[in-house]
Amino acid sequence: MRTVIVTGASRGLGLAVVERLICEGYHVVAVSRTISAELDRLRVSHSDQLVCEIFDVSDIDGIGDFCRSLLKNFGDIYALVNNAGIGTDGVLATMHQSDIEQIVRTNLLGPIMLTKFLVRPMLRRKVGRVVNISSIIGSTGYHGLAVYGATKAGLEGFTRSLSREIGKRAVTVNCVAPGYMETAMTAALEGSKLDSVRRRAPLGLPTPEQVSGAVSYLLSDVAAAVTGTVITVDGGATA
Repeated sequence: MRTVIVTGASRGLGLAVVERLICEGYHVVAVSRTISAELDRLRVSHSDQLVCEIFDVSDIDGIGDFCRSLLKNFGDIYALVNNAGIGTDGVLATMHQSDIEQIVRTNLLGPIMLTKFLVRPMLRRKVGRVVNISSIIGSTGYHGLAVYGATKAGLEGFTRSLSREIGKRAVTVNCVAPGYMETAMTAALEGSKLDSVRRRAPLGLPTPEQVSGAVSYLLSDVAAAVTGTVITVDGGATA
C-alpha cells in the first residue's frame, strides 16, 4: 500500500484529497495543525488507512525532525501533497511584517523544506510524486492578495525547476491550481461578490472533490510522464 503525506488535511481541499486517496486504496498520513471533527471521524472509520499527525508547516526549524519521524514511523513515502496554506487578506502597504512572514513560511518555505527532506527516499528508490497546491491567484493576481499571490507563483516556479532537477530519478513534481471553490468560505462572501466570482466560471465553481481528482490523477501510474506542469481547475474562470 502506497503512503501519501497530505498537509493541511483537516478541512476543505485537504480533507477532500484525504477522502479520495483513502477510497483509492492509499495509506494516508494527514498532517494539520489541529484535527477537525470531520478528519477525526474519517480516522476512526478508516483506522487501517489513515493516520493523523499534528504539525504546523510554518515551523521551519522543526521540519527536519518531523520528516525524520515520519520516515521512521511510516517507512518509504510514495508521495507528498503540499496543500497547507493560508490566505490572509490585506493591502501590502498596511500589512504587518509578522503576517507577511507567516504567509511566506506557510505557503512557500514550508512546502520547499518538507519536499527537501521527504523527496530523498523517493530519489533513492527512483519512484515518487510531489504535488503542490497552487492557486489561479499566482498567475492572475487579486486585490489584497499580493503576498499570497507571490507565494503561489513561487510555488509554481519551484515546481518547474525541481521537476527538471529530479526527473531523471523518475520522481514527478506538479502543481494543481484551483480557482474559487464551492466551500463554506466562498458561500460567506457577500451576495454581489459571490455572484461576480461565479459569473467568471462558465462551468460553475469547482468543488473540492473535483479538484482532488486532479491530485489523484497526478499520483497515479498513468501520470508517470507528467511533470513540471500546472493543472488548473477553475470552472473555466481563467480561460
